[in-house]
Amino acid sequence: MRILLVGAGGVGSAAVSIAARRTFFEIMVVADHDPARAARAVAGLGDRFVAATVDASSADAVAALCREHRITHVLNAVDPRFVMPIFDGAFAAGADYLDMAMSLSRPHPERPYAETGVKLGDEQFAVAERWAAAGRLALCGIGVEPGLSDVFARYAADELFAEIDEIGVRDGANLTVAGYEFAPSFSIWTTIEECLNPPVIWEAGRGWFTTEPFSEPEMFDFPAGIGPVECVNVEHEEVLLIPRWVPAKRVTFKYGLGAEFIEVLRTLHKLGLDSTEPVRVRGVDVSPRDLVAAALPDPATLGDRMSGKTCAGTYVTGTGPDGRPHRVYLYHVVDNEWSMAEYGHQAVVWQTAVNPVVALELLATGAWSGTGVLGPEAFPPTPFLDLLTGYGSPWGMEER
Repeated sequence: MRILLVGAGGVGSAAVSIAARRTFFEIMVVADHDPARAARAVAGLGDRFVAATVDASSADAVAALCREHRITHVLNAVDPRFVMPIFDGAFAAGADYLDMAMSLSRPHPERPYAETGVKLGDEQFAVAERWAAAGRLALCGIGVEPGLSDVFARYAADELFAEIDEIGVRDGANLTVAGYEFAPSFSIWTTIEECLNPPVIWEAGRGWFTTEPFSEPEMFDFPAGIGPVECVNVEHEEVLLIPRWVPAKRVTFKYGLGAEFIEVLRTLHKLGLDSTEPVRVRGVDVSPRDLVAAALPDPATLGDRMSGKTCAGTYVTGTGPDGRPHRVYLYHVVDNEWSMAEYGHQAVVWQTAVNPVVALELLATGAWSGTGVLGPEAFPPTPFLDLLTGYGSPWGMEER
């Protein structure tokens, strides 16, 4: 296996440090628009790791880099606006493809808070037959959320339930960052995208529909001492992926943002600072959202100031094999103190990065295989969960 990892930011750099401890691949080319950042990501890791420069907005550039290094698998670790050129570049070069966020959505032009427009991943699923016909695999949404949360959904359906009423992905944390009034632990560009777009819900008999951002607040009690966190609806890939492979009556995604974070996002929206359309400022064109991202600290650099834990998980309700009501929360917790001490990367980016590396190893060994555009739910869950534990990061399950 010869891997091209596009993006040497927080998640990409964490993926490099995780992969460096594994032996399943021959080479990993780590490419970024900033050659210095790519070089830092691979420094001291030996001949299996090569730094490169790439324009992630150019499918031709991605394809050329793949051909130069005889790449077999492309891992996309940049924000979702670059999904399609990297996806197309991998296909053009005859490589398989993995990402952690899918192609972007566009709200319904007349009824954005009732009907879907272009959904997350629609552009990728539209060419699924072409990928299958070519014998190539695009494994989409294989971070932590989406990714591990989808694996949990498939595991619940296969092993724990006879019938599922709702699959509800629930994400929460008690992370704090010392010395900052406001410092998101993940890409603010991506966070704005998923939190201010109309959230999508799926229901059997109705299909996909949308609602207002931050709707249906609920208090969810997270494990490992995190405790109750208010969670609200946001747009996320799981709702677009899970119903394609896992039978359930309802699928939702709710994020534990907290009142302060929600208010900041609402203020950015009111001021137009969430926009990706460039505006002219003193003779320079700049996207307001890019400006916000540039003004905030890089999440990858916050690890030594962070404390607490982050939890990603899937809450499943329905009927157990014994015919009785059943409620289970399957989850994965990462303590920032552990991830910094063990890998030198903060908890949120490390938790996202470990899952595509596990998936790549499963593909390398043949434990996972397939063609077309597939989500994590399309694969057997147990090999993934066993290998994740083997990476020193076990998952948990609570009966509720």
